[in-house]
Amino acid sequence: MNWQEFTALLVLATAMSFSPGPNTTLSTALAANGGLPRAMRFVVAVPIGWTLLLAICAAGLGALVVAVPPLRLAIKGLGIAYLLWLAYKLSGSAKLGKADNASLSVGFGQGVMLQFVNIKAWLLALTLVAGWIAGQPDALSRFAIVAPVMLFYAFVSNFAYALVGALLRDWLAKGKRLLWFNRAMGFVLVLTAWWMVSV
Repeated sequence: MNWQEFTALLVLATAMSFSPGPNTTLSTALAANGGLPRAMRFVVAVPIGWTLLLAICAAGLGALVVAVPPLRLAIKGLGIAYLLWLAYKLSGSAKLGKADNASLSVGFGQGVMLQFVNIKAWLLALTLVAGWIAGQPDALSRFAIVAPVMLFYAFVSNFAYALVGALLRDWLAKGKRLLWFNRAMGFVLVLTAWWMVSV
């Protein structure tokens, strides 16, 4: 991989990783409601789950998903339903810690599995495989470069969003600020689900 390809990879990684999506929205909301330590299970799960998704796409499953429309539709449907469920649970949380308990418990396993129903994650994985890995004579060495870079970006972006959420905790604890914050985060998840319908 030459330096131009690597630079393009970093630009794509920055744009996709730090733009709002279901992962960063949940990282922010979980940290704002339950604190940074409780959000870290999800923050760590995202890069692990996403790297698994990238590996599966690089191994050929991505081509299968693209080639079989009902499979793609099923993944999209599950993702939309899950985001709407999370938005519903989050929008009713008005007390610190409540959104991280039974009403909205998104732990490590769910964080990993969310990547497999996250259309944004699929689009990025398929783009990377098509643009940087597939059909290249050095595909394995390219994967060995792309995967750690993306794992790093996935962790840093979600940690940054979680840190913002944690820093807002004291301010959100006053009055109905947390309720409106959670409703705003829920609305972002609904918008993400709506976007998923159109892709």
